[in-house]
Amino acid sequence: MKYSFFVCLFSMVLLSSCNNDDGGPSIEVVPPRLLAEVAPENDEEIKEFLDTHFYNYEEFEAPPAGFDFRITIDTIAGENADKKPLSDFVRSSVVKVSSSEHPALTEEETDVPHTLYYLSARPTLDELDDIRSAGNCDECFPTVADSVYVRYEGKLLNGTSFDASLNNPVWFDLAQLQNLAQGFRGFAEGIPNFKKGNAIIDNGDGTVTVDEYGVGLIIFPSGLANFNRAQGQIPQYDPLMFNIDLFTLNRTDHDNDGIPSIDEDVNGNGYLYDDNTDLQSEIDGGFTLRFADFLDADDDGDGVSTKNEISDDNGNIIGPPYPDSNNDGTPDYLDSDVN
Repeated sequence: MKYSFFVCLFSMVLLSSCNNDDGGPSIEVVPPRLLAEVAPENDEEIKEFLDTHFYNYEEFEAPPAGFDFRITIDTIAGENADKKPLSDFVRSSVVKVSSSEHPALTEEETDVPHTLYYLSARPTLDELDDIRSAGNCDECFPTVADSVYVRYEGKLLNGTSFDASLNNPVWFDLAQLQNLAQGFRGFAEGIPNFKKGNAIIDNGDGTVTVDEYGVGLIIFPSGLANFNRAQGQIPQYDPLMFNIDLFTLNRTDHDNDGIPSIDEDVNGNGYLYDDNTDLQSEIDGGFTLRFADFLDADDDGDGVSTKNEISDDNGNIIGPPYPDSNNDGTPDYLDSDVN
C-alpha cells in the first residue's frame, strides 16, 4: 500500500490545513487560545480528577513493611469505591500569569489567575502547618528562588508518564523553571509547599540515602507549563502533575551580589522576573538582554556593584536592612541617585 502525506510542523502553532483551494500546499495557522479561556477549563479538568481519584493515603498513615513512600493514584471505583478522594487532601494556591511570560502569545493578557493544587503525603499538610508555626525550621522549606534536589515523575492526568527520575535525584534551579520561556512555572511554584529531608548520606556507590524527605504531589494547569506548545508526550493545553520527593535544597544568590535571590523579589509577588530596577536604563542603553534584579550584579545600574553598596570598607555585608544613605526608604543598591 502506498502512503502519501504532508508533515505540517511549525513551532508553537497548530496547523489545521495543508491544502489550499487550488490543490497546492498551503497553511492555515490557528492562533493560540487565550489564557483566560483555557485556565478555567483546565481547572474543571483538575477538579474532576481530584474528585474521582485517590492516593495511597492508608499506606502513608500506617506504613507496611518495606513501604517505599511513593504516591500511587487510582480511580475511585469498584473495590475502591469507598476511598477518600484527592480533593479531601489537597490545598490550592493562585498564580497570576500574563501572556508576556509565554513567548508565542501575542494577544495581551495580564495577571490571569491559574490555580495550582498540592498534596503533602509526608509530612501531612497539617503537620507542615505545625512545623511552620513553630518557627524553628526556616531552612526546611525551599523558596521559588532556590535549588532543590529531588526525585520526580511528571504525568498527564490520564496517567501517561512523560518524564521521570525515580532512582537518582537531580538538582533543579527553581528560579530558572519559573521562567515559562525555559521551564515549568507550576513545578517551581509547587515545591515550596514541601519539606526537605534530613542530612544526605553518601552510600559510596553513586547513590544517597535521605531520611524523612518530603513526599508530595503537584497538579497545575497548562498556563503554568507548556500551554499551547505540544512537546513530546505533552499535548497542547493539558494540565500536568508531578510526584515529588524533596531531598534537600540550597539557598541561592544567582548574581553573587550578597543578597539572596528570594530577597530580590522587590515587589513581593513571588515572581522574580518582573523585578528589574534599572530596566529603563537598560532599554535606553539598547541592551538586547534585560536582567532581573536577581540576575543583575548592579541592580540600580549606577556603575557601582550591588555588593559594594551593601558592604563596609572591609567587605563585610551590612544588613539587612541594607544601607540607605539618604534615608529615602530605598536602599542604596536600588537607588541610582546614591553611589
